[in-house]
Amino acid sequence: MLELVDQRPPTLGRGRLVCVDGPAGSGKTTLADEIRAVTGAPVVHMDNLYEGWGGLPRVGQQLERLLLPLSRNRPGSYRRWDWYADRWAEVVVVPPAPLLVLEGVGSGSRAVAELITVLAWVEAPADLRLERGLARDGVHLDEYLSAWSVAEETHFAREGTRERADLVIDGTRGAGGRP
Repeated sequence: MLELVDQRPPTLGRGRLVCVDGPAGSGKTTLADEIRAVTGAPVVHMDNLYEGWGGLPRVGQQLERLLLPLSRNRPGSYRRWDWYADRWAEVVVVPPAPLLVLEGVGSGSRAVAELITVLAWVEAPADLRLERGLARDGVHLDEYLSAWSVAEETHFAREGTRERADLVIDGTRGAGGRP
């Protein structure tokens, strides 16, 4: 993946943007962490940008607030969602960088497609994704995870994310594969 990133011109001002998208529990965070380990690139997690469990349809404004200034070589920002308090928290400033990794459902949205250098789609079978989600978030969130699954399916169908991806990565091994 990193070879592909290096072969492409900057799309985020003087920097490049890798978006790691795919359904919840597919291995996106693992892949993003691998990229960070190899490159030192900052990672922004989409979980911090959603307005709670129902926030996926409205995340575009957050993406624009984050990425449009970066495309002009200025710091971008987003308002972090506090999942425990169930409300918006502080503003997080993200300075321009040679490489930024945006990880999570919706990171490859069409609204910011022209700013994406490489779009990676990570996938895994639904039963494995559910098992990972329940292990990560807790069994008590099963109803939220089910509703989220419907929201992300709707989002992916509308956005055509998998079809637009530069790379499709098998997330079944836990690690998203070599970056």
